[in-house]
This record gives sequence, structure tokens and C-alpha cells, in this order.
Amino acid sequence: MQFNLTEEHLMIRQAARDFAQTELKPGVIERDEYQKFPAEQIKKLGELGFLGMMVSPEYGGSGMDAISYSIVMEELSKVDASASVVVSVNNSLVCYGLEKYGNEEQKQKYLVPLAQGQVIGAFCLSEPEAGSDATSQRTTAIDMGDYYLLNGTKNWITNGSTASTYIVMAQTDAAKKHRGINALIVEKGLEGFTVGPKENKLGIRGSDTHSLMFTDVKIPKENRIGEDGFGFKFAMATLEGGRIGIASQALGIASGAYELSVQYAKERKAFGKTLGDLQAIQFKLADMATEIEAARLLCYRAAWLKDNKLPYAQAASMAKLFASETAMRTTIEAVQIHGGYGFVKEYHVERLMRDAKITQIYEGTSEIQRIVISREVLK
Repeated sequence: MQFNLTEEHLMIRQAARDFAQTELKPGVIERDEYQKFPAEQIKKLGELGFLGMMVSPEYGGSGMDAISYSIVMEELSKVDASASVVVSVNNSLVCYGLEKYGNEEQKQKYLVPLAQGQVIGAFCLSEPEAGSDATSQRTTAIDMGDYYLLNGTKNWITNGSTASTYIVMAQTDAAKKHRGINALIVEKGLEGFTVGPKENKLGIRGSDTHSLMFTDVKIPKENRIGEDGFGFKFAMATLEGGRIGIASQALGIASGAYELSVQYAKERKAFGKTLGDLQAIQFKLADMATEIEAARLLCYRAAWLKDNKLPYAQAASMAKLFASETAMRTTIEAVQIHGGYGFVKEYHVERLMRDAKITQIYEGTSEIQRIVISREVLK
């Protein structure tokens, strides 16, 4: 087994690390405080090719592998998970789905500008009564001949107001249940498409999260992805790759909190010693380092399986489950190590702790990941 990163991977990691420190870190506390979307930083990420990392150069992407994507997600998330989630959604859910399952016309029209970072996309699955239960879609897309009439509401949509291209899951034939769901490409600005107020969130507050409302929105038939009724399979296949991105985001949040804790333990003095000289702190750091390394290996394994076109659903769920729980444990310990300073915004770890929680919820809760894993185990 090869555990060393390639020269290309190391260069990509350094580029992402430099960007995080020079472009994301300045202003990250203010963006969190005032829920400011990192528009300027996202534009620069697009110029660097990070918004279409795994898309073929034929369609404007960077043609990188999933391991590179995992590396970039970790480095960005160490500093600003609100920015990294935009990279995750655009790459894993929107670009991947269009390149894998879209037709040539859809790729040219929608994928190319997304991969080039000219615009960003959104993936619209969750609803008020259909979050983790993706089969219970209440949003409808009634077949009107040469177009669909879209009605319904989508919740918790990342890039809700800043996206230009939305992939929306909707029920066309309720009698067929999940086999009656379609995936539709919806453009911003269509009549009847409105964006609700921004959600006031615990974490990833710079991320642009909204509800979307559709009232008799006309969607051309050519905007359907795949055959009629393919939407549920499309969503599930796309979410598998999305879990690698969120696992890597969780890994980055944990790594960021750990690195800040190591630095603080070396500098902060108590009882005539640095914190790092105290065995209680040493044990905390040892546990944090071990869990983070395990999470990283799980992320890389899932990415490697995806790169090699091998089944990776179980591996992605394992990575997402373990990394998200590692992020939560690590950030809580980071606040504890920092003591009172950990409770104030200036030292960053309280924000990382708040950001960590969402990684246990979106792309399927920790309970959902356990169901996916157990199904594979019991086959």
C-alpha cells in the first residue's frame, strides 16, 4: 500500500493551505459574526480551478482526482468551513452529477461555466418533511408535455441565493414512489422561483443557506437529467461522492482545531510550565492526533476507491461518520485546552466547534451513515 502523497498532491495541498491562510483567514471571524458570504474568496477559488476540481478539462475543469479534492477540502476547512462547503457542493453534488449523468447539451450549457467557476450551483433535495427521508418528496414536477410544472419548497439549500444553477429533485408520479422522482436543472430568475430569507445558523454562518419556493415554474423537458424517474438514483449516487467532501471538511475542522491547540499548548504557561508539559494536556493532544490521522486515512481510502471506479458507498459513509464525530470531539477538547480563551471568538476554536456540528447532520446524519454501513456489513 502507498501512503505517501504524490508531488502533485503536495503542490495542491500547499496551494490550498496558502490560499486558506492569505485569503480566507483575514476576515473569517467577521464573516461568521455577520453571516457574510465569502463572495470574493469564492471567485478566487474558481480562478484557481477549485470549483471544478474533478471535472474533465474538456468541460472546463481541472481534471484532478478525488484525493486532491479531499486534500483541498481539509486545508480550506481548517480555516473557513463556510467557504469550503461551497467548494464541496459545487464539486461533489452539482458538477459531478452533471458530468456523470447529464447529456452533452446540458454539460456544455451548465457544467462548463460551473467547472470554470464563472457561476456556482446548488443541490436541492431536502424539504420541510423530507430531509433524510429522500423518498418522501412533496415538491412536484407535473408533466405538461414539453415542460414540467414545478411546485414546492426546498429547505437548507447551500448557495441558496448565490447560485445560478439549481439541481432540484421533484416527484412526477407519486404512485411510483421513489421511481417517480426526477432531477431537474432550474435556472435562477425563472418566473415563480423565489428565495426565502437566509437561515440564522449555529455554524458555517458565512455559508448562504436558504429555503427555495417554486410556484408553477415552467422547466423545459430538456432540463431533466437522465430518463424519466431517474431522480432518486441520481440523488443517492451523487450523495455518495458528497460524503467524501463532507468527511474531508470535518477532517479539516478537526485538524484546524488540533493545530491551534498544539500551538497554544506550547505558548501558554500555567503553574510554572507550558500547558504542553502537563500530562493531562499531552493525553488530549495524543487522542486528537490519533483520531485525526485515522479520519484522514478513511477519507483518502474512500477517495482512492472512487478514483479507481470501485464501490465506495460504505467507505464514504465510514469516513463521513468517523470524521464528523472526530471533528466534534476534537473541537470540544480544543476549547477545553484553551480554557477561557477558547470561549471567545478571537482564538477561532469556538467557531470551529460550532462549524463541526453540521458535519454530523448534512449529507445524511450520523444515524443515516450507520444504516448505510450496517446494510453493507449485513449483505
